[in-house]
Formats: sequence, structure tokens, C-alpha cells
Amino acid sequence: FFSRAIATTRTLHCCSHDFPRKQDPTAVDIFHKMKKIYIMHENDQWFKPLADVFDDYELPYESFRMDSGIIDLSSVPPEGVYFSKLSASSYLRGNAQSPDFAFAVFAWLKAHDRRIINGAAVLRLEVSKIDQYLRLQSSNISVPTSIACFGTDNIIQAAQKIGAPLIVKPNRGGKGAGVRLFQSVAQLEQHITREDKIFKESVDGITVLQEYIQAPEQFITRLEFIGGKFIYAVKVDTSQGFELCPAEACRRDLITPVGCALERAAGLFHIMKDFHDPIVERLESFLRANEIEVAGIEFIRDASGSTHVYDINTNTNYNPAAEKQAGVSAVPRLAEYLRDALDKA
Repeated sequence: FFSRAIATTRTLHCCSHDFPRKQDPTAVDIFHKMKKIYIMHENDQWFKPLADVFDDYELPYESFRMDSGIIDLSSVPPEGVYFSKLSASSYLRGNAQSPDFAFAVFAWLKAHDRRIINGAAVLRLEVSKIDQYLRLQSSNISVPTSIACFGTDNIIQAAQKIGAPLIVKPNRGGKGAGVRLFQSVAQLEQHITREDKIFKESVDGITVLQEYIQAPEQFITRLEFIGGKFIYAVKVDTSQGFELCPAEACRRDLITPVGCALERAAGLFHIMKDFHDPIVERLESFLRANEIEVAGIEFIRDASGSTHVYDINTNTNYNPAAEKQAGVSAVPRLAEYLRDALDKA
């Protein structure tokens, strides 16, 4: 592999890079000898932890931002591996159209048989809870009873069918944003009809109403997978709400000052050593069937001990405080997986 210095890494803003065109085969051949890992994303805070480890491994990589740019359809994308870290939460950072930009890039890459990790089909799942639940159900994996509402006119009718307490969440969410627990239908109705319009629809206009699974204890379990294989399980304290993004940058966003945020975050996430559960094998099969290579999947266990999967994060991040405490680290495993994929590309 080229070291980072030799590879001359840079940031690509969507496809604004002047890639060589088909009619210039010499330029194409020279350019393609420099295979790299292209990280498709729109959030530098989530990119940096990867970059730091890739530097340690001397991997050739580039930040491939999905926030603006052009695609010259007569150009040829460089050889290498394209790893998508596009997130449903991009709209929270002013990048609501980043997934749409990425779909266009995926089509371009696929036309040239480039290696893509977590491509278009996976991103569609990332940005739609409906898609997640239907795919899980088709694999006989239990999910909470859910109803999708288009617009706001039918939310109360759907809530009466679900019953209370119930969860209301955006179909395209991310980071737990917009997820609310309501103890009664009347409380929900009061919330969505307030004059100050505090209720915010999903960016796609679809609201998901979901039965509330009452767990014996206030925690959920998050399973991390790389290459479709189980890496570790995280016990996540839910006593402080639904915004459970494990990334250090997410915790900085929640509370100020920063030190307080990180100190509190350290207590929310605990990696569970020697975790064994039948759900692991079932989810590995699910990931293979849906060509999902990297993901974090969250489930809750009810009073009877049954598990219910409620979220698939194909843009998964890791909590450094929890990893340090447990003496494990997922990003080096990810770097090795991407290195192997690059070697075969």
C-alpha cells in the first residue's frame, strides 16, 4: 500500500475532483494504480477517528464529502474501496440532501464496478425506519408494533390503535433525534396541536408510531458488527433519554461544558464482555442477506425476556471511553477490514 504521504490524501467534495476521462487511457492507468479507501460522509467529526487510525496503519485514504459538487458522467471514478458513512441524521447538520447525492454517486460507481461497502440498498435502510422494520420482519426478527403516518392528519387515529404508552419517532431520524415517549394519546394530541408548533415532522414527512416496550431495567443493548461479524455488545443506559449516539462528538453536542458531557457519557455506555445470545447469529444472517457489512444494531428486552430490534445504524460510531475501559477498539478492526477489501479491489 501507498503510505498516506505518498498517496497525497485530500478531501473530495462530492465529485468535484477532476477524474480522468475514458478517452484518456494513459491518465486512467496511472491514476488507478493509486488505489485508496474513499470515506463517503458529510460529518468531519465522525471522519476524524477513522483518519487517525488509518494514519497509524499507513492506509491510503481520502475524505469524500457528500455535501456539494458535480459528477462528470464521462469521467471514470478512481479505483479503490468506497465506504459509506452517510447518516440519516445529516439533515441535523444542514445536509438533508447528502443521502440523495450519495445515491447518485453510488450509481456512478456501480456503472464502473467499483467496490462499495454499505452501498445504495444499505443507505435506503439507514434513512428509513419503515424499511428497517419490514426487512427485519421478513427475516422473522421481532420488532415493536409500528404504524407509519404520512403527514400529521392521521397521527391521533394511529395512536389510538397502538395504545399508550407509545413512542413517536421520525421515519428518517438519526442520533435519537425527535424520539418522544407519550404516556397517553391525549398527551400526544396536546403536543402536536400546540400553537408554538413544537412537534417536528420527519424530514420525509413520515412519522412512525410504535408500541413502547417496557424493559425491566433502563437499558438497551447495541451490537456492533464489522464485515458482517459480531464484534462486541454495549449496554446503554436509557435513563437520560433516547439520544444514544455513542460517538464522542455526539456526547459533546448534548451537554455543556464539554468535560461534563464526556464524563456523563462514560457512564452511559458499558461494553459487555463475553456476550452470548441467539440474536447475534440471527442478526449476522440478516446482515449477510441484506449486504450490510458494517452496522450497529439496537434491541430491547421485555419483561418476558423476548428481544425486539428497533434500530439499525449503518453509519455506526464507537464510544472511546467505553472501549478504553473494556480494553477493546473497533476502529482498528474496521481499518483492517477496509485494508483487506482494498487489497482485493
